[in-house]
Amino acid sequence: MSGRVVHFEIPFDDEKRATEFYTEAFGWNLQEVPGYTLVASGPTKDLGPAEPGFINGGLLARDPAAAASPVIVVDVPNVDDALAKIEKLGGTTVSGRRDVGGFGFAAYFKDPEGNLMGLWEAA
Repeated sequence: MSGRVVHFEIPFDDEKRATEFYTEAFGWNLQEVPGYTLVASGPTKDLGPAEPGFINGGLLARDPAAAASPVIVVDVPNVDDALAKIEKLGGTTVSGRRDVGGFGFAAYFKDPEGNLMGLWEAA
């Protein structure tokens, strides 16, 4: 189903401080991969939540040009088609389609209100 919130991203200035905070504050399971930290906010299996009611996410270095504040990521069937529709509706592309390690494709956009949002297309 398209349009579901499937992921979140939280930027950091200090990776060690951020990972320690979220691990201690919420008991999140964090796994570092090159350039990113995967966050499991609950029981996980097969790259996704093992029970309904939560989503997983990630921590990444703050980038004022892209992720300067937390980002909600929405599932779409096709990132390029979604970006075209978003632009037609008054949004703007911040970062176009990029491969995410063979798992799928991601992109960032701003809605007409200036909010940064993410898109996800599963491989």
